[in-house]
Amino acid sequence: MQSRVFDKKKLPSRYVTEGPARAPHRSYLYAMGLTREQIHQPLVGVASSWNEAAPCNISLMRQAQAVKRGVVAAGGTPREFCTITVTDGIAMGHQGMKSSLVSREVIADSVELTMRGHCYDALVGLAGCDKALPGMMMAMVRLNVPSVFIYGGSILPGSFRGQQVTVQDLFEAVGKHSVGDMSSEDLDELESVACPSAGACGAQFTANTMATVSEAIGLALPYSAGAPAPYEIRDRFCMTAGEMVMELIAKNIRPRDIVTRKALENAATVVAASGGSTNAALHLPAIAHECGIKFDLFDVAEIFKRTPYIADLKPGGRYVAKDMFEVGGIPLLMKTLLDHGFLHGDCMTVTGRTMAENMEHVKWNGDQDVVRPANKPLSPNGGVVGLRGNLAPEGAIVKVAGMATEKLKFSGPARCFDNEEDCFECVRKKAYNEGDVFVIRYEGPRGGPGMREMLSTTAALYGQGMGDKVALITDGRFSGATRGFCVGHVGPEAAMGGPIAMLRDGDIIDLDAIAGTMNVRLSEAELAARAKDWKPRTTDHGSGALWKYAQTVGSAMQGAVTHPGQAGETHVFADI
Repeated sequence: MQSRVFDKKKLPSRYVTEGPARAPHRSYLYAMGLTREQIHQPLVGVASSWNEAAPCNISLMRQAQAVKRGVVAAGGTPREFCTITVTDGIAMGHQGMKSSLVSREVIADSVELTMRGHCYDALVGLAGCDKALPGMMMAMVRLNVPSVFIYGGSILPGSFRGQQVTVQDLFEAVGKHSVGDMSSEDLDELESVACPSAGACGAQFTANTMATVSEAIGLALPYSAGAPAPYEIRDRFCMTAGEMVMELIAKNIRPRDIVTRKALENAATVVAASGGSTNAALHLPAIAHECGIKFDLFDVAEIFKRTPYIADLKPGGRYVAKDMFEVGGIPLLMKTLLDHGFLHGDCMTVTGRTMAENMEHVKWNGDQDVVRPANKPLSPNGGVVGLRGNLAPEGAIVKVAGMATEKLKFSGPARCFDNEEDCFECVRKKAYNEGDVFVIRYEGPRGGPGMREMLSTTAALYGQGMGDKVALITDGRFSGATRGFCVGHVGPEAAMGGPIAMLRDGDIIDLDAIAGTMNVRLSEAELAARAKDWKPRTTDHGSGALWKYAQTVGSAMQGAVTHPGQAGETHVFADI
């Protein structure tokens, strides 16, 4: 790509690099080896969530170097920095998971502060873990500087005695081991082969769901989100992203030109069509909130309701992200949705072209069965369903991808637990009955605090062979790897006095993913009477980051956000 000459009179970095008063600032840049020419070029933040916490992030530093080469080739000066991540696979099943959703806000805030403090003109964001993806996209639309998103790529599938496996199989193996259906030796062998490379969890769990979103919402280059982390083609995508962000500066195309109401609808559509994670119903409203678009859980659920489920991906299906990439990638999925009227083709993307223009030369691959044509779906409705009723006035969400139609209704007596640990212990001891509805409460955004995921519990149930014989509801969340009738995001949460807090053991709960309802067989008068006796619970977190989060976080229906978003803006960083 040919290098351009940029006029910095309207770019944020002019406050750091231009004019006699900025001589001290420039001296810092000279100290890092920059030339006069580089100092007076646009400064591009290259942010990554690189760390050594998990394989999801371990390749991001290498990929960031490729981004920087692209920025340099197109006449910019890259400035690399890192932000945190909390990796769900390691935080899962213990108190560490309370840090996970909180980290999304810290990621967005830290990227914002770094960009603001140093007056960078554009952003290329690289992310690997579940919360880093939405956190990075939230920062992009909040700052509204020209931006390109890069996913670090998925892990390769493991192989266990000839069978393709993911970390989901390992969580479920814990349940098998607990009832004697797997030996300790087999469990040891499985854990050593389940995760064979760098990259995020390989199936359509939260990371790959939000990676799919990044292309569908228009912030990522076509095909870039599907390539596994170890594939060398990732470096080509990264270099192109560095070049492309310079084009966006030149054309003044910004994230809020891209992330519109229609783009958010496109994103929700690909989540449903791919049987993606219920966490998308939390992250899409949060991204929308940053740019002042009303798009809550019920808006997401309406799109889920009318979208066909077409990608046969784990955990409900047979394939992993690598398989979809090799038969045509996310554009293949989006092409058939566009052709059959499920996507808005007129949305702008980071290529500088519309979604329809990007899809113009994508050919349907009839020699594969990973993605079905949108007019011949696996099921006519999306793989994720919104629920509402007297038990969830602010809604709830359930992933139904891969579930048989006869399993989409469930009624049973409540078994109530006020934290995940007590419920997991009940499951471990198999001290429950077929037909029970587990209720895990006080795990919501404020009550947890942090809205933990419950994969350890749900996977253990499947490992015991009981995954489709019980149901589970929570004001917390579920991993994208969760399967079975598991309802999350129940709102209002228990800590706010929601109906879920009023449940008692034995109350009959009715769940219907066909009608989209979630009710307890109690009258309004009975619920009101119980509410009079209810008292808020205290948590173990009276200070620190979790306490601070609990003071400001809002409901799951609105994305569990912690600030007013665009509604409270007096100016946007990009316009300073």
